[in-house]
Amino acid sequence: MDERNWLVGERVRLTAVSPDDVSVIARWYEDVRFGRLADATPATPKTAEQLRKWVTQANESPNNFLFGIRLIDTNTMIGFVELDGILWTHGVTSLGIGLGDEENWGQGYGREAMILALQFAFRELNLHRVQLTVFAYNTRATRLYESLGFVREGVLREFLLRDGKRFDMYQYGMLYSEWVRQPYATLSDGTD
Repeated sequence: MDERNWLVGERVRLTAVSPDDVSVIARWYEDVRFGRLADATPATPKTAEQLRKWVTQANESPNNFLFGIRLIDTNTMIGFVELDGILWTHGVTSLGIGLGDEENWGQGYGREAMILALQFAFRELNLHRVQLTVFAYNTRATRLYESLGFVREGVLREFLLRDGKRFDMYQYGMLYSEWVRQPYATLSDGTD
């Protein structure tokens, strides 16, 4: 990864999300599988207006950073990652990620985007803690988070009802002091 620009990886880069990207995101929400991974609310298609409002609010808020995940070689947006609800006084944020099309799942793009987002959170925003939640049935995501060094801090038991079954929701967190010990963490300012 380019240590001079921690928004650019080897295969993906993080970019702004614009209202022009809304049609791509709306297509992702037409897939129930994506909706059930992304949110605890009922998995339903989102209108362009709903998504445009979300993008606009995220881009205008000083407490949110919404990035598109784009393939470097084609500039195709394949997902998004968001640092949400930053509490500046405490140096804390929540992180959310979504990869749209199933063909991009399991390819390592999410891992690379997460590393870039963590570098941005800890290096550029100088945050102390990044936290996230994930549903127990999303085993691919839990493996990813744990491999990145996130610590499972809690379980909201039987939080979610899907298809007549109850599922737990896990809470994960990572502190700056834990991030700097990760092999993927870069600390150089790029002036070397």
